[in-house]
Amino acid sequence: MKICGPKHLFLLLGLLLVFAIQRAAAQQPIRLDDVKEKVIMADGLAYYEDKTDSLTLADIKDRPELFQVNSAFQPSDYNTTSSYWVKIDLVIPDSSKDIWVIEFYDQTIDLLYMYEPMVNGAYNQLVFGDYRPFDQKAIPHKNFELLVDPRLSGKQTYFFKIKSHAYADLRVAIKTIDRFINYSLNEYILYGFFYGMILIISLYNIFIYFAIREIKYLFYNFYILSVGIYATCVDGIAYQYLWSDAPQWNQIAYGVSLFSVMFWALMFGKKFLNTKVRAPKLHKILNIIIVLRSALFLYTLFFDHLLFQLRNIEIIPLLTIFYASIHVWIRGYKPARFFVIAYGIMFIGFFVKAMVNLSIIPIGIMSYYSLHISFLLEMLFLSFALSDRVRILKSNRDRALKRIIIQHQANEKLKDKVNRELEARIQKRTEELQQKNRLLEESNAKLYDQTTEINKINSLLDLDNWKLKNNIKEILQDRLINRNLTLEQFNEIFPDKISCFKFLDRLKWDNGFSCLKCSHQKYSKGSTKFSRRCTKCGYDESVTSNTVFHRLKFPIEKAFYILYVTLNNQQTYTLDELSEILELRRNTIWSFKKKIESLYENDENNLMRIRHHNLFNLQFSE
Repeated sequence: MKICGPKHLFLLLGLLLVFAIQRAAAQQPIRLDDVKEKVIMADGLAYYEDKTDSLTLADIKDRPELFQVNSAFQPSDYNTTSSYWVKIDLVIPDSSKDIWVIEFYDQTIDLLYMYEPMVNGAYNQLVFGDYRPFDQKAIPHKNFELLVDPRLSGKQTYFFKIKSHAYADLRVAIKTIDRFINYSLNEYILYGFFYGMILIISLYNIFIYFAIREIKYLFYNFYILSVGIYATCVDGIAYQYLWSDAPQWNQIAYGVSLFSVMFWALMFGKKFLNTKVRAPKLHKILNIIIVLRSALFLYTLFFDHLLFQLRNIEIIPLLTIFYASIHVWIRGYKPARFFVIAYGIMFIGFFVKAMVNLSIIPIGIMSYYSLHISFLLEMLFLSFALSDRVRILKSNRDRALKRIIIQHQANEKLKDKVNRELEARIQKRTEELQQKNRLLEESNAKLYDQTTEINKINSLLDLDNWKLKNNIKEILQDRLINRNLTLEQFNEIFPDKISCFKFLDRLKWDNGFSCLKCSHQKYSKGSTKFSRRCTKCGYDESVTSNTVFHRLKFPIEKAFYILYVTLNNQQTYTLDELSEILELRRNTIWSFKKKIESLYENDENNLMRIRHHNLFNLQFSE
């Protein structure tokens, strides 16, 4: 191992000396007569970390060696389970008209114990923090302030104990009361301007929603209000004016409002960009993010409030909706351009704020209020996006109306041209029709003469047909009488049951209708074909009632042929032959023949009359 020489030893001593000088300068008392305002950053404060959170003022006030300045202090070094003691030495001039204020900028500190020296050398304890009601503050201001007792002079040491469940910004400002008042008034004016713009934009969009009833304006309005509430939580304005007597709610209000900001931002973004149609895959991803973020919020709200400190996870939904807006814009949706700018600015604001919290970027006015500035610019550009969308829709509508007007004018010209052509064609066509009408009249006159002549010829033909028909009927009658008709020949006379029913109808009621029940002679159509219903008693009489064909179980045209064979005493066919010809059972034919013969025996004369005259001659007279 190489031993360092004198040169290296002197260099090491020099570095130690420089470090000691720098630390001594950082720990030098602050002379109030030299400054109007001095801000001490966390890396310039002399502090002591009490890991047991059990020390009291008596334990540490006489031990200045405990307090060290850590120039490399980072927010990640902050231990939420420890308490931090801060020591500040002030040199107060003997005679001064100024009154000084010690101010802590972080209004989210849970408990802040301030120990101020008194004239008698003792210490007075003041307790502040967002765990306590707002009205317990010494000065009704969003930050924590302590007035320096003007009766004190010389070197005075102030002690502060800080306890917080989340990272606490340890910056301390020492300023005169007039500087504090001027700064506070300007800050509250800027806050009033910021929240006033949020309120105006919110009212403007809610009026637009009620006017046009588009849900995206309502989502945007909820988003704006959520941004405003979240900003008031971050600034401490909400604790001062909205829920000053609810310190427990104050611990989770910023987490609830931040979730509301992200939720309505995603809902509005989906509706405005119409991702369901223009980017279906991204639409599903956004829905998944909404579900997961909502589940994390509910778990944090009911089980572990410390998870509200995970603010950097909001970068994920911001990046997703930002990417979705760029994707939709690239695919040709013009209203998305201002949306891209708006969310890009908000993303930058969140990024800068995160860098400030991580001490990567130094704290300044622009960096400290980067989130407010980004929110304000984002709301303006989103309003531009909504109005740009309306402007584009109006422009599209105007172009469509212009095209409709041009097309209407072209249609009018075309209609006039067509009307003129139609009028010329109609006039020409009318002349042609008049000429054809004259020809038709002449043709009609000729046709009338021909029709008259044809009617005379038809009359003569009808007479000849009637004579010929009668001759045919006479021949058929002769053939029936001669008892020489086969089944095929008989079927030419009675081809179906309708012809049979028609024959029975004329045979039965040729001399008029008489009801079998009441002898009434007026009737109407019955329920079946060729039946008659008595208009008096309602009796429905079928055409086969009271005849040999009543309740017949086989086709009536076959029964007619059996009757024909039986009444003419035609012994050509045996029962077996008739059964084969008619395709009926032998017993069926035998039973029907017995029924006919029974009627013949009971009323031979009347049946013979039917046999020789009515059964056939009426059929021939058709």
